[in-house]
Amino acid sequence: MTANLLEYVMLPEAARAGAPAPPAPSDDERIEVVVRRGDGTAEALTLPPEAARAVRAVLDRLYAGGKVAVLGEDAELTPNEAAQVLGMSRPLVVRRMDAGDLPFRHVGSHRRCRLSDVLAFKVKADDQQRVLDALAADTEDLMENHGL
Repeated sequence: MTANLLEYVMLPEAARAGAPAPPAPSDDERIEVVVRRGDGTAEALTLPPEAARAVRAVLDRLYAGGKVAVLGEDAELTPNEAAQVLGMSRPLVVRRMDAGDLPFRHVGSHRRCRLSDVLAFKVKADDQQRVLDALAADTEDLMENHGL
């Protein structure tokens, strides 16, 4: 089963400006979620600490103006969805799969890759980009300051 990454969640500016971010609970406080139904009934649920941390991280990101997508670690992604996570084109993702850089499996004639593999590839690619940026900065410094 594939995950649906066609749309990220993002708070509109009006929602962020109209209400302050929820306060972070202290260690002895808990987060409680209340669902109010259209018929006027309400149901409350106290979150365990691990779930509260996840909710807190999502809220912090949303109120900072960021986008959020929540997926299970074992989710399988299509090349299009992996491209969205990686911030690259689908053809480049397919090339990385074919080169063996990004593990995948075939489901019929379709490719699927695990989210955990996509995220590991992203960490590696981001690290490589940082090294390349540093190398480029050093090269520019050598050219400008040392005439090389």
